[in-house]
Amino acid sequence: MKPTRLAEAKTLLVIALPLVFAYLADVLMVVTAKMTVGQLGALELAAAGISTDLSYQMCIVLMGFFSVVGVLVSEAIGAGRKGDALPELIRGLILSSILGVIVTAVVLNLDLVLNAFGQDAEVIRMSAPYYFNFAFAMLPIIWFGVLRSFAAAMMRTGFVMGITIFTVVLNYILMQGLVHGGYGLPALGISGAGLAWSISMWFKCLCLAAYTLWLVRRQKLAARGWSRGGARAYFPLMRLGFPVAGVVALESGLFAATALLSGIMGPVELAAYQMVMGWIAIPFVISLGISEAAMVRVAYYIGADDPAAARQSGNLGMVIGVAVPFVLVLIPVLAPGVVSRIFLDPSDPRYAEIAALVAILLIIAAVFQVFDSLQVIASHALRGLRDATVPLVIAGFGYWIVGMGLAYLFGFTFGWGAPGMWAGLAIGLAFTASLLAWRFELLAKRGVYFPAQ
Repeated sequence: MKPTRLAEAKTLLVIALPLVFAYLADVLMVVTAKMTVGQLGALELAAAGISTDLSYQMCIVLMGFFSVVGVLVSEAIGAGRKGDALPELIRGLILSSILGVIVTAVVLNLDLVLNAFGQDAEVIRMSAPYYFNFAFAMLPIIWFGVLRSFAAAMMRTGFVMGITIFTVVLNYILMQGLVHGGYGLPALGISGAGLAWSISMWFKCLCLAAYTLWLVRRQKLAARGWSRGGARAYFPLMRLGFPVAGVVALESGLFAATALLSGIMGPVELAAYQMVMGWIAIPFVISLGISEAAMVRVAYYIGADDPAAARQSGNLGMVIGVAVPFVLVLIPVLAPGVVSRIFLDPSDPRYAEIAALVAILLIIAAVFQVFDSLQVIASHALRGLRDATVPLVIAGFGYWIVGMGLAYLFGFTFGWGAPGMWAGLAIGLAFTASLLAWRFELLAKRGVYFPAQ
């Protein structure tokens, strides 16, 4: 029986709010890390920022892949197959370990990527000690994403919020200590920032792993059957996970490419990019928390054979999630100088030039972030229907043909610089978000979903 809109909205928020606060804590961790490194100078901020962006984007792609663990677990619970929940988690952890090792190796050789994309030689030189230490955070970041998806499917996201908030404090202490020599720790400069990230991520992952073990025992979930079927048992995870990872890769690759193009424009544009991304991450991760809740609720109702409730849950998620950016638009538009002062010391020789550029980009980002929120929620709702192949095509065309095509045209061909590039991206996101939202409504209204094979 389909619940009322109010009842379903409450359920969505019960799942989403702890995830929202956890994601906001993650953003705060990135912001405080950039603030700490920014005190060393604009070049250090650019070096650590682009290394983090490229490294973390790879993790985000894999976390997108393994978000489908939440879909499979939630659908199994909705269908009354509770015994399938733990085997899905185990398979997710095994596969994520293999892929995580590969990503770690790539990050350890990040200089090859930066050189290939024509980044400033001084930025590459400064980034090396940072990304070497940051590389060892890859595995715990990916594992944490798998465990978080499982917790969302089990409607137990409170611990995720708590441990993430605690890790923010830990990371801040480690950053201040290992970068500047505070709290009796050695001053390692930019290298210390990478080390602080790795220690914090391992701490957060191990805590959630311990909680997951407790939850599994409390729920009396059995691991029996996780290896049954051999490689074929991984097919549902991979069939849905690969196109989902493709969608995430297209989106994260879009931002990675924007970072690289900003770096080609110059250190000022790259530093401005880092600062604007630090702000728009706030409304995005709020919508991301809501999107994960919508995804597992849609999957739950599909498992329960209630397509009307699945449609209602997905659409409610989009309405709630898009309302947030509208409220947050006013802050950067009315007070852009605040954002600049958060990330960079006003005494920096390039502060005035960077702050002026940031003020322009934040106006464009006000439009950008609304459609960015809509597309992430619509995409997650479609995952709940096990629909990922067509969204992959939509994302590829919208992000890269429309978005990046216009970004390059406006930014480089027309010579409009960073503002032109961001305007092109905003148009691409608006196009993509509209198509994804329309597709969810079309499929959900007809009760169409794509079962595992």
